[in-house]
Amino acid sequence: MSQASLATLSRELGINPKTVAKWRKRATVEDLKTGPKAPHSTTLTEAEEAMVAAFRRHTLLPLDDCLYALQPSLPHLTRSALHRCLQRHGISRLPDVKGDKPKRQRFKRYPIGFSHIDIALGSKLPKESFICSSA
Repeated sequence: MSQASLATLSRELGINPKTVAKWRKRATVEDLKTGPKAPHSTTLTEAEEAMVAAFRRHTLLPLDDCLYALQPSLPHLTRSALHRCLQRHGISRLPDVKGDKPKRQRFKRYPIGFSHIDIALGSKLPKESFICSSA
């Protein structure tokens, strides 16, 4: 730790003397996180937050469904407040349920010169897109 004065160090480093004084008081050189030390809701009480978390864990409903189900009992609950609450409790993302989605498959590999054309959406394209012209 330097024994130079606050004014000398602030001139040397090109920073405010208050910043030098603040850093001298610290035990480590890592920058501290900004924001509250213990994040909490500004719109929900601890009991309401616990209720929201328990509801989500029990029902496993998506965010909007949780919001609509909880709003009659918590009329001041907003979508963003609900999402932040679920993030704080580590349950903002629903777990993947097996069998919910079909397994994704890769396209077959073709030799150079061949191309794969997916015709699954062919019926939704305008008929003009299917017209081929040869020169």
